[in-house]
Amino acid sequence: MTSELPETAPIAPQPDGISHFTDTAGRARFVAAYRDGMGTLPVPDETRILTTAFGRVTAYRFGPPAAEPIVLLSGRQASTPMWRANIGGLTAQRTVWSLDSLGEPGATAQTAPITGPQDQAAWLDQALEQLGTERVHLLGVSIGGWLAAQTVVHRPQRVASAVLLDPAVTFAPVTWKMILVSLGSILPGIPRTVREWLLSWISGAAKADDSVPEARLIASGMRDFVQRPAQPRQPTTEQLRSVSVPILVILAGDSIVHDSRRAAERARQVPGAEVEVWAGHSHAINGEAPERIATRLDRFLAQL
Repeated sequence: MTSELPETAPIAPQPDGISHFTDTAGRARFVAAYRDGMGTLPVPDETRILTTAFGRVTAYRFGPPAAEPIVLLSGRQASTPMWRANIGGLTAQRTVWSLDSLGEPGATAQTAPITGPQDQAAWLDQALEQLGTERVHLLGVSIGGWLAAQTVVHRPQRVASAVLLDPAVTFAPVTWKMILVSLGSILPGIPRTVREWLLSWISGAAKADDSVPEARLIASGMRDFVQRPAQPRQPTTEQLRSVSVPILVILAGDSIVHDSRRAAERARQVPGAEVEVWAGHSHAINGEAPERIATRLDRFLAQL
C-alpha cells in the first residue's frame, strides 16, 4: 500500500447524511492504520474502484478470477484489514473479494445520503454488478451481516448464498452493553484507554490496543470518523419469511451485541436457514475461530 488509499471519505464539513473524517489529522491517522493493516494481509491480486449511486467503493480480490466468489462485508468502524485471520483459510477454498462498506471508515468515498436498508442493499448490489460475476456468496460479520441480510431481502438476484457471523440488529435488539459501546464510539473526547477497553469488552476481553492492527484501525475509526447513515433496522418477520437465498447464521454464544438464543430463534424464521450458536465465542468471532469458520463455510457451500 502507498501512503494514500485508493478512495477515502471526505473531511468535514459535509452535507447531512454524508459520513466523513473529522479533520485532516484524523484522516491521516486512519490512513496510516489502514496502510499498516493492509500490510498484514496477502497482497491483493486485483484492486477495483466500484462506482455506485451513493459513492465509490474499493474492492480487493484475493485469488484468481472465478465464478461465484466469496464477498466479505466488514463490521462497524472496520474494513478489509479486519479479515487478517480469515483470508488465508477462505482463499484455500475459492476466490475472495473484500469490500470496504460505504458509510464506514475505509477506502470508500460516500457522495450521497444512505437513508435506510433499501439504499444499503442498492449500493451493494450496484457494486456486485461490477465484479464481473453473475452471483456471489456473501460473508458478513456484525453490521456486515446485517448488510448481507438486507441485501437478500431487497436485492437478492446476485446472491447465491449468505453467511452471517453474529449479525447485529438483524434477529434481535441490541443490548444496553452494545449501546454503551456505540456511545463510546461517537462521543467526542473519550480517552483512548476507554475506547480500548470498550473494544476489548466487545471482543471477549481480547487485547485491543495499538499493538493489534485491527484494534488500532477500529479505534481510529471511532475517534476520527463521523458516521451519518440512517440507523439500521431489523428486517420484519414477513421479510425474513420471504427470503429464498440459502442462509447460514452463526451466532456467538458470548456476544454482548444481543441475546444469541433469542436471535437464533428468530433467525429460524428464514425458510431453510441453518442456524448455529457457537458457545464460548464473542462478537469478534471471525478472529477467534477462523479455521472453524472456513471449514463450516466450505461444508455449507458444498451442499448448494
